[in-house]
Amino acid sequence: MNDFELDLFDETEQVSEREQAFIRDILEFAVSYLKLSGSIEMSVTLTDNARIQEINRDYRGKDQPTDVISFALEELGEGEMDIIQEEGMPRNIGDIIISIERAKEQAHEYGHDFDRELGFLAVHGLLHLLGYDHMTTEDEKEMFGLQKEMLDAYGLQR
Repeated sequence: MNDFELDLFDETEQVSEREQAFIRDILEFAVSYLKLSGSIEMSVTLTDNARIQEINRDYRGKDQPTDVISFALEELGEGEMDIIQEEGMPRNIGDIIISIERAKEQAHEYGHDFDRELGFLAVHGLLHLLGYDHMTTEDEKEMFGLQKEMLDAYGLQR
């Protein structure tokens, strides 16, 4: 198994230790499932709708809450310089921000439990960090297919 380091921040102070351990476990599973090489480092911040709405507005120009936002460190924006990976240092793939409030709302809306929604959002965020997207029908089919495959393999069928 690769080295996997996850910094997890619960700004809501409402996510149990079991749920935090679950997020760590499913992301570690996904990294292993995807056969990512070397040491992988990332962060997950658990927040509320008000905070994720601020982030969504400031970074994506969308003034509304959302469920998950990913900031991929390996994806270059216009005018950004490539991050040089130092020998022996972990590969930091980025940050995922999840609205716990929205996750609970969606779990209720979709008729499944909170763990299923939390797992879905964590894996969805990870795939975005790795460059997957769902802007076109083809890309959506690929990303959502892989996401379903991983969640099923983990045991989180819908």
